[in-house]
Amino acid sequence: MLPASPERIARISAALDRRVGSVVAVCEAVRRRHNVSAILRSAEAFGVHEVHLVTQGFRPVRGAARGAERWVLRRRFDHIDDSVADLRARGFRVYVADLAPGAFTPETLPVDTPVALIFGSELRGVSDRARSLADGVFQVPMHGLTESLNVSVSAAIALRTLSERRRALVGADLDPAERARFLAAWLHDEEAALRGFLARTEAEGQEPGDDEEGHNGEHGESP
Repeated sequence: MLPASPERIARISAALDRRVGSVVAVCEAVRRRHNVSAILRSAEAFGVHEVHLVTQGFRPVRGAARGAERWVLRRRFDHIDDSVADLRARGFRVYVADLAPGAFTPETLPVDTPVALIFGSELRGVSDRARSLADGVFQVPMHGLTESLNVSVSAAIALRTLSERRRALVGADLDPAERARFLAAWLHDEEAALRGFLARTEAEGQEPGDDEEGHNGEHGESP
């Protein structure tokens, strides 16, 4: 048995204790791997636990994600309808990132219930179908001449504001069962990774390093 160190267990436990489960990011257009990878990184940095990827497959860009994909719950859906149906069943309101008169801002969007934010592609935005399924529209206010932000930047601004507002209202609210599942799966993978490292380096007499920062949870798979 090769257990994770107490320090590593304490670090991930503390991070999970600050997680918000009632804010979810939905990436409808995952063809832009760099942008989606950056959204994963922002979600993890701000304590947003769950990200939906509407795609049949996704491989993060290492430099953009910086390992964040290992620390968030990534759930894959073939269609936006499936993602929204899952969120509705759990009591979420759903908003799309779009330019529209009277759109909410991250500061004014209602946070009295769990909130999901749908982000579309860089050029076309969210799909018409996503718009038709949503409860409303939000946008990040801009005052410059370009009136445009990279979608990953918009996501970072919105996720930071919404997660802080929900945390102030209800506190860190990651479901205890999900917290326990994520931690247990991480410990399982941590042990497997350490065993693999030792097996590869035993002949060279190297000591196991600390260059891995954990592992991710993904719907239907172990972290």
